[in-house]
Amino acid sequence: MQADERAERAAETIWRTWQGGERPPELPGEIAPRDEAEGWAAQAALARLAGPTIGWKLAATSEGGQRHIGVTAPIPGRLFSRFLRAPGELLPAGRNLLRVVEAELAFVLARDLPGEGPHTTEDVLAAVDAVHLAVEVPDTRLERYADVPVAQILADDAYAGLFVLGPEVPGGRELDLAAVETAIARNGEVAERGRGANVLGDPRAALTWLANELPRHGLHLRAGDVVTTGTTTVPVPIAPGDRVEATFVGLGSIAVRSRPDGRYAAPRSAGATTCAISSSVCASSAGGP
Repeated sequence: MQADERAERAAETIWRTWQGGERPPELPGEIAPRDEAEGWAAQAALARLAGPTIGWKLAATSEGGQRHIGVTAPIPGRLFSRFLRAPGELLPAGRNLLRVVEAELAFVLARDLPGEGPHTTEDVLAAVDAVHLAVEVPDTRLERYADVPVAQILADDAYAGLFVLGPEVPGGRELDLAAVETAIARNGEVAERGRGANVLGDPRAALTWLANELPRHGLHLRAGDVVTTGTTTVPVPIAPGDRVEATFVGLGSIAVRSRPDGRYAAPRSAGATTCAISSSVCASSAGGP
């Protein structure tokens, strides 16, 4: 089987599962990406099935997260418009295998960061329009997600799930984001605490890493892209019906609630939700990388 066909079939398997199909233990050998380049190709093929994107997410930006899945660097995935949710919205959790919530810091880009590099943190921050509070509810389409190689994690969109873009942080570009303290409360009780430094030492370092990594795969950050940089706390387990609040001390909070709903991959009016949150994100969601 040619590499292009293997990528297409891997993407079809992931997307079929994302839409409610049976979840395989891992991608079958005949279609599983054999290396990271093939993993990236499968993720690109998935984007052709899932539709427009609003930017990127990073998995495994903490030492603990990297140890858990046996990697030594972050893993990028696409943020699809159809999985963007608003603060306060009920989030379906019925088919989510991971069932955790993460408190994250996200950046919105004001301009393109082309492939010429390397980019410094100062270069990257100069291209940032805003910093936002964010919550991710990751998921996986693979039963043995903790044991599969990086190539399959890439094909599975770096375990992307639902994403909540919260309020903008005034003056966020000038803040010491590494020092930001965070907490996640579940049903009124604090379950985990963390800080921005848990994200690759500094969320700005994670953004810079992505700006330099994407050109290796023929991609780059674009004006309007949202980049959510990874969890600031140990991910907090949730159950259907749980009320969750992610607090970013001194900056604000985001509240969500999970519900025992099955599918969440069905097409929806993502543009309406996106535009209501940020006009710059709305512009980005018109097309995907």
